[in-house]
Amino acid sequence: MSKAVTDTSWLVCPGCSEMVYRNRFMRAHQVCPECGWHSPLTARQRVDLLLDADSAELLDFSLPDSDPLDFTDTKPYPERLREARERTGLEEAILCARGRIDGNPVIVAVMDFRFMGGSLGAAVGEAVTRSCETALHERTPLLLVTASGGARMQEGVISLMQMAKTSAALGQLDEAGILTVSLITDPTFGGVAASFATLPDVIIAEPASRLGFAGRRVIEQTVRQQLPENFQTAEFLSQHGVIDMIRPRDELRPTLAKLLSVASRRPDEAGRPRHTPATPLVSDPGRLPERDAWDCVRVARRLGRPTTTDYIAALMEDFSELRGDRMSSDCPALVAGIGRLEGTPVAVIGTRKGHTAEELAASNYGMPNPAGYRKAARVMRLAGKLGLPVITLVDTAGAFPGIEAEENAQASAIAENLRLMASLPVPVISVITGEGGSGGALALAVADRVLMCANAVYSVISAEGCAAILWKDPAAAPEAANALRVTARELLRFGVVDGVIPEPEGGADADHPLAAEALRDALVASLAELAPLDQMNLVTQRHARFRQFGAAEPMPFVPGETSAAAEVRTDPDDEKERAS
Repeated sequence: MSKAVTDTSWLVCPGCSEMVYRNRFMRAHQVCPECGWHSPLTARQRVDLLLDADSAELLDFSLPDSDPLDFTDTKPYPERLREARERTGLEEAILCARGRIDGNPVIVAVMDFRFMGGSLGAAVGEAVTRSCETALHERTPLLLVTASGGARMQEGVISLMQMAKTSAALGQLDEAGILTVSLITDPTFGGVAASFATLPDVIIAEPASRLGFAGRRVIEQTVRQQLPENFQTAEFLSQHGVIDMIRPRDELRPTLAKLLSVASRRPDEAGRPRHTPATPLVSDPGRLPERDAWDCVRVARRLGRPTTTDYIAALMEDFSELRGDRMSSDCPALVAGIGRLEGTPVAVIGTRKGHTAEELAASNYGMPNPAGYRKAARVMRLAGKLGLPVITLVDTAGAFPGIEAEENAQASAIAENLRLMASLPVPVISVITGEGGSGGALALAVADRVLMCANAVYSVISAEGCAAILWKDPAAAPEAANALRVTARELLRFGVVDGVIPEPEGGADADHPLAAEALRDALVASLAELAPLDQMNLVTQRHARFRQFGAAEPMPFVPGETSAAAEVRTDPDDEKERAS
């Protein structure tokens, strides 16, 4: 129990020093109603908080005592273990259970800081590993709740080996396509932070929870750096792309339930009326009017057009936004996450602009930096692991140019996305919803189906950039736009896009709900076409789709096809003709 809880009816919150009524504090799951300070919970309290009532079944892994060094400091290690057990009522610094969260099955492993600082020893490492193996055997998502000061010194290098052991176990769940989630509670440091706490697919943290490899005092004493006040807190780490989301205690269960439900890959059709697409895609260029390209550019850039966040709000259910590239930052110009479209679990990734000058500035004008592309890649890999189709919504003038972008390898981040998308083992649908600018747009548009809104544009460079370079005059942008053939009609004719989504009269900005319905129809129809295809056919056809651009003659083989299969397909007469 927290030091904040006393035997009286009132207590003093350690966070704000305010007097708080004890019963109110307990009803709020030991969160201060005045300042939001989160009191530590025991492992048993965590299990009761997170799992459905009466669903928890404790997993007894019969963990043996371990004293590999025969260690003694001021007292023998076995005596310390005995005291910790008497004080906490636990056998070790972790409690493992099988249960459900809002009906979704899950295996949980919850650490308890009261037991020797939640330190990682052989028994804790074994319990985490056995939890991973149980999740693997039962093909059930795994939730790890961490609270630790680091590796257990009394077990020496054997405790260090637990980092590798638990990391390898999580790797097996990655290979098996099983969701893993980490819930960071205060504090989580050292060997736990550098292994199973930060390896899961999704990292959630309670407010103000600290996470790091070396603690603040160690850093200050070792390298003499002046550290910011909020250093290593959840809020600090969110800004630096390390964690996906911060959730107060009362929002943890619904957040976890949404993630587990979508990751199950089961369609949610209960009570849902079946949607019948009413807006057909245009696949014949002749059905589209000839348009002045510069007019299309100006319409595509209008601030009132729906953004990715508008479309997500209109079309997605159970959406969970995932943040950060796990390396340096979270790009505000790119939004990504998982949810349901018409009941089907999907991953959605898109560039984010805004409708006002303030929103544009906050989203970096919709131009992703390297962290944005790496965040997109991380969510794509998660989609590939879980078997979720990927939908990308593209509206960007291009990748962000600047010193920091180049320092953080912007070109490499884009190139990695191109390669990753080309071979994703799940259906991929990309939609150019506004402006599709250069490689920054293509980095999200290597797909099985590339669609385009009727007033959108897609080009190798902006019209202004082309005019400045080739015409030596930015005022020649309208002429450059027409020369670049950036309109939906021309791109459909080139085969760069597979279909055009009609827009409401006056453009998508004139009627957001109608524009969203047209997009929904296009996505639902495309998913229905791609769903029957297996991984090999998806990837092979995707390679062939992009292989054709610029090819002088038909290919003698299909990309991804084995040489033996290609020989069977080759017509001998064709070979003789080519040789002559």
